[in-house]
Amino acid sequence: MSNSREMRRLAAKWQQRTGWPQFLESLEITGLRGWDGQRVPFEFPIVALVGENGTGKSTVLQCAAASYRPTNNAPPERESWFASDFFPKTVWEDPRGAKIVSTVRQGKETKPYDVRLPGERWRGNPERPQRNVSYIDLRRIQPISARIGYSKLAKEARLEKSAQHFDKDRLARFSQIMGWPYESARIAVTDASEDRKVPVFGQQGVIYSGYNSGSGQTTIAEFLQVDPEQYGLVLIDEIETSLHPRAQRRLIRDLAALCKERELQIILSTHSPYVLAELPLEARLYLMQGHRGKHIMAGVSPEFAMSRMDEYPNPECDLYVEDDRARTMLREIIVCHSKGLVERCLITTYGAASVGRNLGIMAFQKRFPRPTGVFLDGDQSESPGCSLLPGGDAPEQVVFEDLKRKNWGSVADRVGRQFSDVADACSQVMSLTDHHEWVSAAASRLTLSGDDLWRPMCAEWARLCFGGMDATRFIQSISDLMLATPTSISSPIVRLPLFEQSRDAFEDQEQMI
Repeated sequence: MSNSREMRRLAAKWQQRTGWPQFLESLEITGLRGWDGQRVPFEFPIVALVGENGTGKSTVLQCAAASYRPTNNAPPERESWFASDFFPKTVWEDPRGAKIVSTVRQGKETKPYDVRLPGERWRGNPERPQRNVSYIDLRRIQPISARIGYSKLAKEARLEKSAQHFDKDRLARFSQIMGWPYESARIAVTDASEDRKVPVFGQQGVIYSGYNSGSGQTTIAEFLQVDPEQYGLVLIDEIETSLHPRAQRRLIRDLAALCKERELQIILSTHSPYVLAELPLEARLYLMQGHRGKHIMAGVSPEFAMSRMDEYPNPECDLYVEDDRARTMLREIIVCHSKGLVERCLITTYGAASVGRNLGIMAFQKRFPRPTGVFLDGDQSESPGCSLLPGGDAPEQVVFEDLKRKNWGSVADRVGRQFSDVADACSQVMSLTDHHEWVSAAASRLTLSGDDLWRPMCAEWARLCFGGMDATRFIQSISDLMLATPTSISSPIVRLPLFEQSRDAFEDQEQMI
């Protein structure tokens, strides 16, 4: 999870299970843009949809928007959306047979609703639950000067007729996200057109408009004009567009604070690792287009998402592990026992163990374009298509306990510290209940970074504690993987529940079992 204070506070309130009386718990989409009944769950107040272009992120947002009708007290200018707005019949598409099922919690009651297109007209719109929805799509990123009619506006306007000035709180949010102090900000209209609005900024005594500002400034200024009501649903397409990394992080933190205050539900799409890194595991959904349909994986790491969306580098095989500690352990095993092999593998963290099990199923079903090995930590149960890291326990416990029995080997020499200091620090932290804290706690006592201690420990463990036939078999399994084609990889079959699979993937598994 992100270390930001705003996200921690949001998570703490969410875990109390006392708020959010309005919540969209899931969507099930059929017959639209390649969706075939897959279920998309929402298990945190802010959820990010990530995946390559064309995997269906915008479709999910549009289906969410079409799942509600406005409340009776919604202001007249507030938009409402229908499935027909997003999924029209054209000369190229015919959405007949489409269906959107939303599972909605209202107070203590949870029930499904659906809108469907059995013939020429969508059905189920009047029965939709009521909720205020703010849908922010890609129209916001178009530069002012490129918008229809704005070039003419710049030439004909003579006076600023009126403006919506940012109040103190909104101006502070704008300054915080952009990382610069602004004295003023407003959304103005001129005597030439009341329909075309222009952001105007005041900074360091200079006033300038959206015609002469960066697109990121305009994007955030117009974004902050959206004022979602209590318990509302906010949908944002490609939230990071036009924003540099720090601004992306600040925007997510701003949304987390607003989400907590108003008990909002926010669903956004992104391609940004910076956005994902700000969110807890349960707030990240990766959408993948496979050979037999779409897959939805929850709890992915930013690195996993980026590696799936980028083709560089191009190794001979992919190896997936749970986290950075496991990656270092696996890498040092390979370096110690078959150094030339390490450059031929891309080792990527995937996040939650449930993601690893899903990846294992996909590897078992030959769904990856190149050989793929999936490793779970040694304390996990066996799963199809997955291997376990050696030691039978979590990597930290395996390395610390084995090295302690070997009197810490040459770890002190590797890290450049006195033996007594290393032995004392590593031995003492093993009394901590949470083994995830052992590395950072020992490193702090030795005035090292966690990585500068963990990597030498793994290297010494691989040399001193993991050898013989166990190491030979382990390395041989990776070598065999690289020699195999994706269609020749096999694994024991074990029945286990999956988080999400496409319908035909589940049927394939049932047939194999």
